[in-house]
Amino acid sequence: MSKDAPLTVAVIGAGIVGLCAALEIQRDGHHVILIEPGEPGGRQSASYGNATWINPGAIAPISLPGLWRKVPGFLLDRTGPFTVRWRDLPRHAGWLARFIAAGRDWDRIATSARQRYPLCKGTVVDHRNYAAEAGVSDLIRQQGLMYVYPDRTVFAAESRIWSLRREFGVRFSEIEEAELRRLQPELSPHYRFGARLDDAGQIADPGAYCAALARLLEARGMRRIAGRATGFVMERGRLSAVTTDQGSLSCDRAVLAAGIGSASLARLAGDRVPLISERGYHVVIPEPGIALGVGLMPSDGQMGVVSTPQGLRLAGQVELADPAAAPDWRRTDILLGYARKMFPEQAMRFDTAEIDRWMGNRPSTPDALPCIGFASRSRDILHAFGHAHTGLTQAPATGKLVAALIDGREPPFDPVPYSARRFAQ
Repeated sequence: MSKDAPLTVAVIGAGIVGLCAALEIQRDGHHVILIEPGEPGGRQSASYGNATWINPGAIAPISLPGLWRKVPGFLLDRTGPFTVRWRDLPRHAGWLARFIAAGRDWDRIATSARQRYPLCKGTVVDHRNYAAEAGVSDLIRQQGLMYVYPDRTVFAAESRIWSLRREFGVRFSEIEEAELRRLQPELSPHYRFGARLDDAGQIADPGAYCAALARLLEARGMRRIAGRATGFVMERGRLSAVTTDQGSLSCDRAVLAAGIGSASLARLAGDRVPLISERGYHVVIPEPGIALGVGLMPSDGQMGVVSTPQGLRLAGQVELADPAAAPDWRRTDILLGYARKMFPEQAMRFDTAEIDRWMGNRPSTPDALPCIGFASRSRDILHAFGHAHTGLTQAPATGKLVAALIDGREPPFDPVPYSARRFAQ
């Protein structure tokens, strides 16, 4: 609880990051206004459609040494897990150059892992606590998460990433073929080796979870505004209000957690952040005929494959494209192709199912770190966006860091690596 008079804090964005920040700010005794045009947990949010993973082992960036050699293939292969729309290449060229540079050597990867680890390490415990408070403990599963490979050789090719995890104390188990067959008998014999992150878990229904957290916040006094934030009212660096399409909202502090919509507002707050949409897709197959004990990720498809209350969800793909561009539903056909490959005995069932298809915009920076901390024009505005593939995992730690900065407390970990000012250097 803050020792000073309670502040009024406007949280812009009701995705998982905004909701966790709101919970932690409210816990410190401050008044929260949540600004979001859609329903919390709705399909408009990237938090709705992710792979459900909460993963303390998500410490490695996507960009790794040697990635630059694959860029031509990204442009030519429309079926791969990472693609760039040709017409959007010019606008994304600068971001791609920074993205490749961020992963150009293993020293940089190790530094990135050290900076990502504090955002990931306590995620399962934190989500379990939030879920208990919101009355939805059943949504948290902790049976581990497993990467599956054709054989140990393919796993060995990723040994440096797994060694990094081991260095940070991330527990994992190597699963040989016989044990893999026992754990998941429906899985295709194409996959003969697994590596299970033992302490990882899932949020079975992220949309329902976000909605439950919003209800908890409202029950504790939060005010929710169904509107879109458009700017800030500031004088001499002090914030007095957030402007919205529903009018001006007086506040003492603001947290910018608007996902892909954060870049334009961050610019008004003095920070130019190279934020783009890594558009992700998912399919949900109802009544799939299988139930997964753990979430899976095939090494050849690089998507999360999980059981949810709605059915079997395959979520992944990276498509660099304008956020407003029409979805390319061929990306979901690729996901369905992997469903058939992974579970061939269920392929006929998949072919006749009424598939739910979804696309969302992951807000991504080129260096795989979110922007968290004070804005350049005003310390009354705090950034909390740009978590790319790991928003669900990194949301609790982000919320705790933002709340500590607002309250003037010692931060739980060093906030400097996440400052938006790094892009101005």
